Amino acid sequence: MSASAFEKITGNAWVYGDNVDTDVIIPARYLTTSAPDLLAPHCMEDIDPSFAAAVSRGDIIVAGNNFGCGSSREHAPIAIKAAGVSCVIAESFARIFFRNAINIGLPILECPGIKAGKGDKIDADLKTGVIRNVTSGRTFPASPIPEFLQSLFAAGGLVPYVKERLGSGS
Repeated sequence: MSASAFEKITGNAWVYGDNVDTDVIIPARYLTTSAPDLLAPHCMEDIDPSFAAAVSRGDIIVAGNNFGCGSSREHAPIAIKAAGVSCVIAESFARIFFRNAINIGLPILECPGIKAGKGDKIDADLKTGVIRNVTSGRTFPASPIPEFLQSLFAAGGLVPYVKERLGSGS
């Protein structure tokens, strides 16, 4: 899949506040596995018990400051991605979550001032960083995702990206 396939993402918003930590994204009691299909049904269950059963493939998480704080578990972005979320947009991310999301191929955008209501339709252009809340008509500027990271996301994460690069001889 090409990087251009990830340039624009559209989905319905799941909205959370500040300081959503990795313990509520995927509770520690489920860390006996790192299998995405086993983590997904428990994603967000301690902060939003309805999330895993109701999220639709392509939906977007919109959050406040410091999303993904807490422990450094890679399980958190794995669970989010496996649940079907196409992108996380937050005012800011905990640095370790930010890096783990990139490593596993989950697109993330930092967007100070982002506003959405649960269920709002969101368009996120990864190439330009323009986020549009279609429901409210508001537009928000985020930092665009560099082209090489778009390629990494298109490959499915860091490991598949490196394997592709090594396989092509580049």
